Amino acid sequence: MNEVASTTSSSMFHNYPLISAIVAFAIAQSIKFFTAWYKERRWDPKQLVGSGGMPSSHSATVTALAASIGFHEGFGGPLFATALVLACIVMYDATGVRLQAGRQAEVRCLVLLVLNQIVYELPAEHPLAESRPLRELLGHTPPQVIAGGLLGLITAVIGYLITIASS
Repeated sequence: MNEVASTTSSSMFHNYPLISAIVAFAIAQSIKFFTAWYKERRWDPKQLVGSGGMPSSHSATVTALAASIGFHEGFGGPLFATALVLACIVMYDATGVRLQAGRQAEVRCLVLLVLNQIVYELPAEHPLAESRPLRELLGHTPPQVIAGGLLGLITAVIGYLITIASS
């Protein structure tokens, strides 16, 4: 049994599509983490695992997975077709959530703007005066999804080139 477990874990570290997807996710989340620091001048560890923002880590992950499966298994097979359909659904849903929740998001954003303005106007000695602004993160904008998709594709291509070079 140990031999089977050892073989399985060893092959997992050589699974180019899985590694591409994980690396694309990690890069996307890292970009959000550093972007949040740049904008707010404070570290926000939630950005490492949170959803929403630029680029879409969902899009990066599924695009890297689909592209790397295409490079590894071929673009004409059923495995690539399955991954491509999954990627399209995830990316459509990422932008669709924002579109479907349109009016609700507008109302929520208006409420958040008012609440944030109240916090900004609090005296400096008030305990909530140092609170960071509230944000509404519903899905992704099309540019966030496109950026995530491009990041995923670039990750898969670089991974493929590394795989070829090491063979």
